[in-house]
Amino acid sequence: MFYYLSKIFWFFIQPLNLTIFLLLAGLLAGMAGRRRLAVSGGVLAFLILALSAWTSLGAIMLNPLEERFPRPPLPEKVDGIVVLGGGFEGAINLVRGGYELNSSGDRMVETAILARRFPQAKVVVSGGNGSLFFDGEGDADTAPRLLEALGVPADRLLLEYKSRNTYENAVFSRELVKPKPGETWLLVTSAFHMPRAKALFDKAGFPTVQWPVDYRTSDREGIGLFRDNAADSLQNTTIAVREWIGLFAYWLSGRIDQPFPTPGG
Repeated sequence: MFYYLSKIFWFFIQPLNLTIFLLLAGLLAGMAGRRRLAVSGGVLAFLILALSAWTSLGAIMLNPLEERFPRPPLPEKVDGIVVLGGGFEGAINLVRGGYELNSSGDRMVETAILARRFPQAKVVVSGGNGSLFFDGEGDADTAPRLLEALGVPADRLLLEYKSRNTYENAVFSRELVKPKPGETWLLVTSAFHMPRAKALFDKAGFPTVQWPVDYRTSDREGIGLFRDNAADSLQNTTIAVREWIGLFAYWLSGRIDQPFPTPGG
């Protein structure tokens, strides 16, 4: 139930969709003669879209997430690597059979680099199709084609196909791996996603060493207008809003212990 409610809630609340719904509500209010309500809806829609696309709001919201779990020194010994899904264009790969990467594709590239640096380490790819509305190939289905092409043998891969969100990533990965005391496992995901992911893996009883990738901010953006192109700024705002809501929702549901997890917390 949590999965479906979260997907439906996010469909309505993400900035672009919320703007569209507000404009539609304003239009309907105008047709009904509710001029003040129509103007309010239009102004609010404009503010949301303008702040999301024309300002550095998204970067300012993302940066604390990215800085929360810094990348540590690389351990001398690594028993395994867990990479979370979200780096592939699932709908395209389902049809074309390739391994097209999206803006989070750094997760898979870094995993291949780490796998070649630690040739004895197992590689867990955790991610099914997490979309409620769109068909697509899960990352655990696509990843072997890319990783094998980059020199990671298939017999090193452990594929977790069932997970639809980060909570299930953690639970199903632990069931698959059954990590032993003293083992060192790297957790690879986007830097903005690391606080929630690391907290969920800790809660699931799967100790990991964070290895954030896919940074979206430089920590030098500051407050201002037109610091990035509008499409990237809108994407950053969307990601940041989703991640902060996700942290709060997972904390309220008891799936993580802190609303803003800390290293070692």
